[in-house]
Amino acid sequence: MQTRSDLSLEVASSDAQFREEVLEGLLSVDKNLPSKFFYDARGSELFTEITTLDEYYLTRTENSILHRFLPEIADALESAEVLIEYGSGDSDKTHLLLETLPRLASYVPIDVSVEQLMASARRLSALYPRIEITPYCADFTSDQEPFVAEVVQSKSVVFIPGSTIGNFEHSEATSILERIARLVGRGGGLLIGLDLGKDVTTVERAYNDRSGVTANFNKNILSNINSRLDIDFDLESFDHSAIYNHVYNRIEMYLVSKFDQTVHVEGEEIHFVKGERIRTEYSHKYPLDSFSKMSANAGFVTDHIWTDDEKLFSVQYLRVP
Repeated sequence: MQTRSDLSLEVASSDAQFREEVLEGLLSVDKNLPSKFFYDARGSELFTEITTLDEYYLTRTENSILHRFLPEIADALESAEVLIEYGSGDSDKTHLLLETLPRLASYVPIDVSVEQLMASARRLSALYPRIEITPYCADFTSDQEPFVAEVVQSKSVVFIPGSTIGNFEHSEATSILERIARLVGRGGGLLIGLDLGKDVTTVERAYNDRSGVTANFNKNILSNINSRLDIDFDLESFDHSAIYNHVYNRIEMYLVSKFDQTVHVEGEEIHFVKGERIRTEYSHKYPLDSFSKMSANAGFVTDHIWTDDEKLFSVQYLRVP
């Protein structure tokens, strides 16, 4: 049993990798930055604020599904002994599972924001002393198997709430699902939140809130990079943009240069013309049948699907047969 005093942190991070990914994205023809770089301490705070906005339906809808169907979810996951959460954030939704799953002995939250990760792990460790909690600071899209395999048992479940899987292109999402299926193995499972297809107005409003919190969150990726690398981004020189791409059924979020400018990055000069964009995030919206095919190709069978009455969002339990 771990208490607040003996809670330890496993870390797999690399400043060199951070620098490499930033430079690779900014030197590309279509400039881009990985969305995981939103999440320093300030970025995590801003995202938590986003989840409370009227326009942002995702979090409150997923929460309503989890609360409404918790007895059924608990039945489906009844035998789970290990819970591994990818992109755990503040673990706000996780306490429902920690309270409800009777055989759960271990919880492994994985996130890139060390401050928020440790704060939530300490809070949960104090609330649930019977559960061993091992926070792991890492990018869950990288290979976690060398560490996570140490705690995986035959009754392990990975939890990915918040439609995080929608942030990846379909090939990347499939690869992540395949890795999870290998990790948990036969008898293991995946509890996942998934944003569903819906009218474009509702989706675009969620990423263009009137109070500008999402715009600040988007620009914070530049602030995080400035603080970690020798870069001189001026946040006020970029505008926030979030538009729906009908071809790929996704929101695409960008930072748009207000004028011609040059940014200095680790000795490199990155030139922007007025209107040039840095892509910072995708957020795919899945039809249910489309995601079922993807998860089946990755080695899962769909055990349960729970949705709200309007079918804005779904929570699904997938298992490895």
